[in-house]
Amino acid sequence: MEYGFSTAAYVVAAVLFILSLGGLSGQESAKRAVWYGITGMGLAVFATLMGPGQGNWALSVALVLAGGAIGWVVAQRVQMTEMPQLVAAMHSLVGLAAVFIGFNAEIEMVRIAALHAAGDAAGIEALKGFAQKVAHKTPAEINILKIEVFLGVFIGAVTFTGSVIAFGKLAGKVTSKAVKLPGGHLLNAAAAAGSLALLVMYFNGAGSWTLIGMTLLAFFIGYHLIMGIGGADMPVVVSMLNSYSGWAAAAIGFSLSNDLLIVVGALVGSSGAILSYIMCKAMNRSFVSVILGGFGNTTGPAMEIAGEQIAIDADGVAAALNDADSVIIIPGYGMAVAQAQQSVSELTRKLRARGKNVRFAIHPVAGRLPGHMNVLLAEAKVPYDIVLEMDEINEDFPETDVAIVIGSNDIVNPAAQEDPGSPIAGMPVLECWKAKQVFVSKRGQGTGYSGIENPLFYKENTRMFYGDAKKSIDQLIPMIE
Repeated sequence: MEYGFSTAAYVVAAVLFILSLGGLSGQESAKRAVWYGITGMGLAVFATLMGPGQGNWALSVALVLAGGAIGWVVAQRVQMTEMPQLVAAMHSLVGLAAVFIGFNAEIEMVRIAALHAAGDAAGIEALKGFAQKVAHKTPAEINILKIEVFLGVFIGAVTFTGSVIAFGKLAGKVTSKAVKLPGGHLLNAAAAAGSLALLVMYFNGAGSWTLIGMTLLAFFIGYHLIMGIGGADMPVVVSMLNSYSGWAAAAIGFSLSNDLLIVVGALVGSSGAILSYIMCKAMNRSFVSVILGGFGNTTGPAMEIAGEQIAIDADGVAAALNDADSVIIIPGYGMAVAQAQQSVSELTRKLRARGKNVRFAIHPVAGRLPGHMNVLLAEAKVPYDIVLEMDEINEDFPETDVAIVIGSNDIVNPAAQEDPGSPIAGMPVLECWKAKQVFVSKRGQGTGYSGIENPLFYKENTRMFYGDAKKSIDQLIPMIE
């Protein structure tokens, strides 16, 4: 009965998770998709607590309540600008959980092996839950379990330290530059080779110390791997770590013989990998080049930038907007930092009310998280049908009267097309400089997160609208006639 209920509940939860992932691919269905995910997770937790091996009710209820309370507080306090850090932090917890579960499985295998060696039949019969399953496995199945545990711990450990470093880079607590220890990739390769050697020793019964040694090496790999990746690649890194956490969960699902963990882990792992591929393609970079790090290294001498940045005030921008028939707005992380999305939404409403064609251009790696700008605009109730992806809108810039760039740098950098020596050479970008007029809302004259200079700011048809994005947009709203 217990197994039947758990199996049925897990099937329903898996279907809900699949529907959730599918719905999250569109803005219109995203809210419904979130509820699918919430319902699926609630059902999965309930089925687990009520299924085989249940017990320790006081501890289970206490942990559920404590985790729920912490989640509620975090959700209330975290700003939209901090979502990338939060996602990285969540990935680190998944990785750490995989490590703990793997070590728990190893402890149980050692304990059960001792019972078998002592011929303690009563002790074996008294086992429950996961331990009972392990006790009745054949030697061949135990060997398979060892491989599953080893892989789960390895992926989980890499995910944990990698996610912690990603969190630090996104939060500004760790330098965003690519940093490697002397030896660079050779250190990672040596640590990976060492882990493989320890796997062979662990499989052949060398003892639990091999699992501990591998965990330490995997912690180092996660740390050094992500430290060697520059800040401009952080959106790809976040989705990549999402994939890692999914594979860690799937590996542990095999260890625990938990079908739902296997399915959900595979869903998360594969979707994260696909998203990483899409984002790498949007940056004209291979997945391997991102993982091996070092974004920001030039391939040749940088092109000299002629001209100067010319400032404009709110009156000048408002006059251009009042005369324009078509406007394209390009949001970036600066909009998120200034929390200007509501102001941008109000400006859009006023412009559209006056018959102007206003649209948004979204680059796949805008912000610090995949879909970051889409979420912000949806929060501000910007109509979904005017929010377009790069490939849908890039050809329209030559016929556009005004392009407004709000807090973006690399995704509108013409050096990607004009400078073969640029670190972003070949990266597809939003070609806003082809519009008749370009206004860039920016705090100051500094470079973006990646530290790359942008020739757009010096072009003849570009004017710099300096200041906090929210205050700047708020100045424009009453001037729109």
